Amino acid sequence: MFKSGYIGIIGKPNAGKSTLMNLIVGEKIAISTHKPQTTRNRIMGIKTTETGQFIFLDTPGIHTARTPLNRQMVSTAMSVFNDVNVLLLLTDAGAPIGKDDNFILRSLKDIPIPVVLVINKIDLVSKEKLLPMIDEVSRLYPFEEIIPISALKGFNVDRLLEITRKLLPEGPPYFPDDMITDRPERFLAAEMIREQITILTHKEVPYSTAVVIDTFKEDTEKGLLRLQATVHVEKDSQKGIIIGKRGGMLKRIGTAARLEMERFFNTRVYLELFVRVQKDWAQDLRTLGEFGYTNE
Repeated sequence: MFKSGYIGIIGKPNAGKSTLMNLIVGEKIAISTHKPQTTRNRIMGIKTTETGQFIFLDTPGIHTARTPLNRQMVSTAMSVFNDVNVLLLLTDAGAPIGKDDNFILRSLKDIPIPVVLVINKIDLVSKEKLLPMIDEVSRLYPFEEIIPISALKGFNVDRLLEITRKLLPEGPPYFPDDMITDRPERFLAAEMIREQITILTHKEVPYSTAVVIDTFKEDTEKGLLRLQATVHVEKDSQKGIIIGKRGGMLKRIGTAARLEMERFFNTRVYLELFVRVQKDWAQDLRTLGEFGYTNE
């Protein structure tokens, strides 16, 4: 009996949603860093087995949003509630239940689909702390299942897939067996650049940065991809940080992103990066749309 369906992965920022999806799919299609709010878009990851096709939708972290960009991210995350067959709510085993968790649970109140609570990062807490947490959260919502895992180490993820498959409807696959995402290569390349900016810069800079791929061309004669990308920031001071002394930071970002692209696309990559100040872009709804930060 073949089963297929859509599974939304939701939760607070930095709960490990992207790490989990990348692990299951077997390829890094969603960028993942130790900093919260790294994911800004809804990203599809597809895993096909002999008995089912799991179509995961990784989402931005749900949090108290104050800026137009953050409100758009939260709206994008919550839009999956109506588009999936199963929801996986990820929580961090080491973080106490807080207002963002309660907001998510209130939002799920009238959702007519099964919700599985996935307690992630259990490798970082003792069993003595984990059991009271499971008892506490089990009283907050009628979860279909509560499954402790470690997405980083892969612990109990097979069990999570087993439970998820049981909740999916019977039916044929939606996508070809070898397809792992519906995201275009341009999007993936832009995310690889933004990931390196998030890793290598600090404070407000990663959250004030957007990346747009200007050109993406395959040079078949030389066997390489040629890319030009613009890094958009909100302030002149941020531009200076991204470029760095004598262009050193921009070179580090470009080199790291290029290596990641070469691994993913399995070809040589020539990457040019430019930096542009677009004042307060994260506050402007029109610009957010141009940069791809809209409900999907």
